[in-house]
Amino acid sequence: MNKSKTIPATVNDYIAASESHVKKPLQQVREAIRSAAPKAEEIISYQMPAYKQNGMVVFFAGYKNHIGFYPTASGIENFKNEIAKYKWSKGAIQFPLDKPLPLSLIKKIVKFKLKENEEKAALKNQ
Repeated sequence: MNKSKTIPATVNDYIAASESHVKKPLQQVREAIRSAAPKAEEIISYQMPAYKQNGMVVFFAGYKNHIGFYPTASGIENFKNEIAKYKWSKGAIQFPLDKPLPLSLIKKIVKFKLKENEEKAALKNQ
C-alpha cells in the first residue's frame, strides 16, 4: 500500500506512491481494466484506484506480496472456477506478485461487471 499518509488524488499518484516492486503490476492491471472498459471513469475511491461506468465496476490496490482486485460479490461469484487457484473472499481476489498476472481474466471480469451495470441501469430507466 502507499507509504505516504496523504490520499492520492489520481491513479497516477497512487501508482507513483507505491513501492517500486508493485508499480509495474499495478500499471499492468490498470491497462487491462482500461482496455476492457475504455469509457469507464478512473477515480480514487476508498483510497485506491477504481472504475465507474453506470455504477462501480472494479477497484484494485497494491500490497507487499499481491495485487488486491475487488470486483464485488457478483464478480467473484461468476468467476469462482477461474479464481479458484487464488486466495479470494466474498468481494476480493489476491493475485500474488511472484506469478504472472491473469490479465485476460481481469478483462473478462471487467467486461462482465460493465454488462451487469448496463443491465441494472437499463432496468432503472424503464
